[in-house]
Amino acid sequence: MSNLYRSVLNHIPTAAIVVDKNFKVRYANKAFRDYFPAAQRGRGSLRDVVGCGEQDGKCGAGIKCAYCPVRNLFADAIGGNGLAFRNLIMKSGESGEKNVALRIKVKPLGKYYLGVVDNAYEMEIAREMHSAQDIQQRLLPPAKSGGAVPYSFMYIPCREIGGDLPDVYEVDGDTVGVIADVSGKGISAGMLSAFVKAGWDRSEPSPARAIRRLNAKFQELNLDETSYVTAAAVRLDREKREICYSVAGHNAPILLKSGMGIDEIVMNSPPVSNWIPDFEYEDRLIGYRKGDVLVLLTDGTIESKNDAGEQFSLDRIEAILQRSYNAEHFIERLKAELTAFCGTFDDDLTAIAFDL
Repeated sequence: MSNLYRSVLNHIPTAAIVVDKNFKVRYANKAFRDYFPAAQRGRGSLRDVVGCGEQDGKCGAGIKCAYCPVRNLFADAIGGNGLAFRNLIMKSGESGEKNVALRIKVKPLGKYYLGVVDNAYEMEIAREMHSAQDIQQRLLPPAKSGGAVPYSFMYIPCREIGGDLPDVYEVDGDTVGVIADVSGKGISAGMLSAFVKAGWDRSEPSPARAIRRLNAKFQELNLDETSYVTAAAVRLDREKREICYSVAGHNAPILLKSGMGIDEIVMNSPPVSNWIPDFEYEDRLIGYRKGDVLVLLTDGTIESKNDAGEQFSLDRIEAILQRSYNAEHFIERLKAELTAFCGTFDDDLTAIAFDL
């Protein structure tokens, strides 16, 4: 290939590979090498560049070679009128661990054949989304309690990236539970939920002061009035059997009192936003008894609708809670009944339940 061809191909964002009539790869551009780790050499046999994994004999003579989709694609072009296309599954990712679907078109390029990945941009976006999902999963609390108070939680994002954030941790020997719901959906909501995770002061024992500090940091973002965060936080004191709680525009915590029904803990306060920048959130206390169950949840759980437009409702959630043996049983039943009622979800669904 001429240096001109190489220069042009190396500066386009579309993944491209150039093959001659002997199935030798004369050039794979930077975009192709970025998408496929096995293509770091940029030229050589198809085996060298595509990384098919065949080890027997030379490229084209191995057992798997007759089934090689890339080889067969270029064979179609070489043996036909110079045009061919095919949908393929290839390895991608930093270590080649992921299978990705892509579409390659082959066209004549002088005495060579140029293969272009049609959906390379979409594939890159999908790969970035996968990385973002992985990061967001790492923001979630451990699946099992490592502290004094057993808990269970549910987290179901309605898109690849969610805007809800559950968290459970220990401070000064007490268990703290936090649940937050940011405005919007998708990537922007995911970025705002990451801000909440980073901006929440885990060393602060007072839920209200932690919310006030988050609110102060939120002001620094200088977002418009359509952006906000609702949150509810509880600190569980096992010695005093007290729940210290504070709420910022969020659904009230629900307390199932053993043998005494359900208490909805009410607190009127605005979300973390620039609506009332200096609002003084406050802590309140409520006692509990051994065997009680405390639930924090987001509004998506309550407001999810079925095909008829009927909301799942707080009444259904409380009915499930009253029929549950413990926190884990409640979360399992809640997931099952939400799925049966709604099928698909239009909002993120998050809940944390504590065995007190």
